[in-house]
Amino acid sequence: MKRKKQRASKAKKRAGTTAKTEEPTRRDVLKLARNGAIGTAALGGAGWWAVSGVRAVAAEQDLTRLGDGRPAVVQVHDPQCSLCAQLQRETRKAMKCFEEEDLLFLVANIRTDQGAQFASAHGLPHVTLVLMDDGGRIQQVLQGVRHRDELKGHFQQLTGTA
Repeated sequence: MKRKKQRASKAKKRAGTTAKTEEPTRRDVLKLARNGAIGTAALGGAGWWAVSGVRAVAAEQDLTRLGDGRPAVVQVHDPQCSLCAQLQRETRKAMKCFEEEDLLFLVANIRTDQGAQFASAHGLPHVTLVLMDDGGRIQQVLQGVRHRDELKGHFQQLTGTA
């Protein structure tokens, strides 16, 4: 008999709490405002990060910057190639020693019209780095994946800092 009474009382308690509607308190409103502000800041930060990443990729693929008075390293790149991705990682790590004012890093993506035209005009396959002087003339072509230390030496020779 006790069980029946306990079950009945629990059911009454549950029914009573769900039927009752409470007005939001000041504390509830402040929590909602705080969580909204945190969410807005997080979304804003993520949006800024995404936009800056897209701009960086667009600047890297702008081959019209060749011959603007700075030496350049141009990677002939296929985004679906794992060796190209490996070469790009090593090149970026080697480029950390140089300022953009001293040496440009550009990507000729063969999946775009501009990148494909660059590669075919110079007869270059992907997984290739092209080292160009400040006038946009080819100085050296490096094919295949290279280690960042080797690349750093080539870049120093190109910029005359070796």
